[in-house]
Amino acid sequence: MREISGDIWDYLGLAVIAITTSGSVAKDGRAVLGRGCARQAGARFPGLASSLGRMIGEGGNHVHQLDNGLVSFPVEETAWSLPELHLILRSCHELVGLADREGWTRVVVPRPGCGFGGLDWNQVRPLLESCFDGRFSVISVE
Repeated sequence: MREISGDIWDYLGLAVIAITTSGSVAKDGRAVLGRGCARQAGARFPGLASSLGRMIGEGGNHVHQLDNGLVSFPVEETAWSLPELHLILRSCHELVGLADREGWTRVVVPRPGCGFGGLDWNQVRPLLESCFDGRFSVISVE
């Protein structure tokens, strides 16, 4: 795992980008993309919330391969709950499995749960280090 800093969107088209998400789906079937990089992704890609909402409805709150070189990375059960370390660890394992199956060589992940979620990076880092290999870069904002 590499640690980098910068704007995650600078890697669009150069790497698979993970967006931190919750399992919340609104009444209209759209995933709730409330904050952080999920909100930014929803603004960039108008169909993302509908697509992810459908995937969550069918497959649950798990890592899902999305369009546009994106992948969901659940960190919390609902948009109104706090990030959970066990969910972050599960998402790490699922993302590694997906990267293995798809043959991805570069994946960029924000510091999961550490922005608006309020988790301390020193608690989250060891979880990611236990799963991620050299294909994975964890990005922090400059």
